[in-house]
Amino acid sequence: MIELLGVSKRYDSGPGRRLIAAEDVSFTIARGEFVGLTGATGAGKTTLLNIMGAIGRPDAGTVRRDGVEVTALRGAAADRYRRTVGFVFQHGVLLSALTALDNVIAPVLPFRTGWNKRDRAADLLAAVGMAGREGALPAQLSGGERQRVAIARALINTPELLLADEPTGNVDPGSAAGILDLLAGLRIEHAMTLVLASHDPQVAARCERLIRLTGGRVTCDIQLTGGESPASILRRVGQLG
Repeated sequence: MIELLGVSKRYDSGPGRRLIAAEDVSFTIARGEFVGLTGATGAGKTTLLNIMGAIGRPDAGTVRRDGVEVTALRGAAADRYRRTVGFVFQHGVLLSALTALDNVIAPVLPFRTGWNKRDRAADLLAAVGMAGREGALPAQLSGGERQRVAIARALINTPELLLADEPTGNVDPGSAAGILDLLAGLRIEHAMTLVLASHDPQVAARCERLIRLTGGRVTCDIQLTGGESPASILRRVGQLG
């Protein structure tokens, strides 16, 4: 479904210094896979998600999805591509003045659709366990509830590719487990490809495949057998975080 070829990205980190966020990264993700990007903070996980979603652009290399060269897209073509991708960010990033329902609608508000926006948003909120909370403002929601609203928002365009950046990083363990169950179930229900970035081995253990990044480079790429404990995964790929 999506292929990275020799992707590199560096950022200015001070006078005469460049931070390596990605260095000659190449891998392919098949349609329907559940892939975890893992590694310590600063390893390049978020950078690669942004590049796959056309939020960021690499300094070198190519990203292709379903035969389309994502890295060559500009302007309106890039905007159209982004609308085919669902994004879930670590902090939820909900608009504080909008209700849960209106936050879900926000990505499609400027566009004509062949379906009722409010009805679909309400259905998605129900699907993520937020029925009855449509009128709540973000300040009235718990961290786990805000993340569920963010997941519903990411699904409003029925994406084939869902990118989740540390989706459990700011919630309690109980809420984290619920969010992982939700993402795994939605991925199957909607036949999505799911790429999840996390430094947490408990989260990594839920994925089907694990790509470890160290200093912007791929240092491990393994298939998980299912049912593996976080300790077993740590032994296989080394200390993740």
